[in-house]
Amino acid sequence: MEKARLKNSTLFFYGLADFPVMLAIMPMMLYLNKFYATDVGISLMDLANVLLFARIFDLITDPLVGYLSDHTRTRWGRRKPWVVASLPFLMIGIYKVYLPPQDADIWYLVTWLMVMWLGWTMLMIPYYAWGAELSTDYDERTRVTGWRAALGSFGSLVSITIPAAAVLWFDVEGIAGIMRLTGIAVVVLIPIAITLTVLMVEDKPHTRAPALQAFDGLKIMLKNGSFRWLVIAFMLSSMGLAVLMPMNAFFVAAVLEEPETSIPILMFFTSLIALLSIPMWVAISKRIGKHRAWISGLLVLTILSPAFIFLGPGDFPLMVPFALVSALGVGAFQTLPNSMKADVIDIDTARTGENRAAMFFSAWSLATKFAGSLGGSLGLWALAFVGFDPAHGAVNTPEAIMGLKLTYALLPTSIFIIAGLIIWNYPLTRERQQRIRSAIDRRDARRRASAAAA
Repeated sequence: MEKARLKNSTLFFYGLADFPVMLAIMPMMLYLNKFYATDVGISLMDLANVLLFARIFDLITDPLVGYLSDHTRTRWGRRKPWVVASLPFLMIGIYKVYLPPQDADIWYLVTWLMVMWLGWTMLMIPYYAWGAELSTDYDERTRVTGWRAALGSFGSLVSITIPAAAVLWFDVEGIAGIMRLTGIAVVVLIPIAITLTVLMVEDKPHTRAPALQAFDGLKIMLKNGSFRWLVIAFMLSSMGLAVLMPMNAFFVAAVLEEPETSIPILMFFTSLIALLSIPMWVAISKRIGKHRAWISGLLVLTILSPAFIFLGPGDFPLMVPFALVSALGVGAFQTLPNSMKADVIDIDTARTGENRAAMFFSAWSLATKFAGSLGGSLGLWALAFVGFDPAHGAVNTPEAIMGLKLTYALLPTSIFIIAGLIIWNYPLTRERQQRIRSAIDRRDARRRASAAAA
């Protein structure tokens, strides 16, 4: 049966909430490690440990928020109240992390990272579950995630455009200035974007509530083989990007010996390429399937990475085309796995008769956060191991520089290859998802008929 096509305006306003989120997260991925290591003065090893420690809290909050969101019942729906409630935590956490005082130490960073991640959990788990419920159609869900990814990529692009423009025309002071500028912009924009999403997009209030207890539901969720393989591959892909993205700042400054002001300019063009590639990956996924298109993106990400080992001082112009080609693969990662998430939830719905989207997205969120933190920590641990010194004006040994090159070029590539191998035989094709969805629709129709007859 042909499903109703969602209006572009609905998809725009739904995706709009992702704009300030990515506006915040891109500088965090690119600059947070170098900012706190170089400007604030926290050691690489301590910083690596902090990134993991701050995530321990998520082991409790992510499943809890997912379970409570699935069970929330209000006249505004079950996702909107959580999205709105996230704002104060998210705004103050971002402000404190991005604009630390001069005497900030490791405990300051731990505290405000935990506050920020709590707000992030309260926003993103219900928000992603909300998107999965906008449509039940295989390809329409790719449109939902495609719009969200496009607006999120636009947020990433803006987060890099503003600093790049500030560097070129207003002489902003390196990464510290970029962090301050971005933090203020996000605190202003995030309540505006989220308010528009809440007002303009329907949150369906009639979805049947889960009857299972949280841990019983978790056991069933872990028996979902498609979900297990998908989340493992996504964790590895996220881990690879979490190693790669922060390394750009260290690589450009220490290996290529370029000023910090070159970093946002490079990131502007790579983000633009990733954004422009999203429609291409949506079209490719319709022809060869989502998981094959995702694997193609991973291949693009990895194919030129070993070339970075041979770059040195003054080779910034040579790095740019390699980075732009790799950015094409990032567009696939931003679009396709999120659409596949919604599909695997249908398997659970068919087996249990319940919609527990937020429970799945809480597990996904926890896996994403852990992978991101572990990836960032792996990179920092590797730099600490080879004796790299991130301080301003530090003179590193040739061995330390080679260690940085190998970490940047080979560690994320190895992780991406493993992710591609895991997802190669992913079992949930378009045809199987459509059969599952048809069975769910028939069962829902019988339930409505029985309720009407009663």
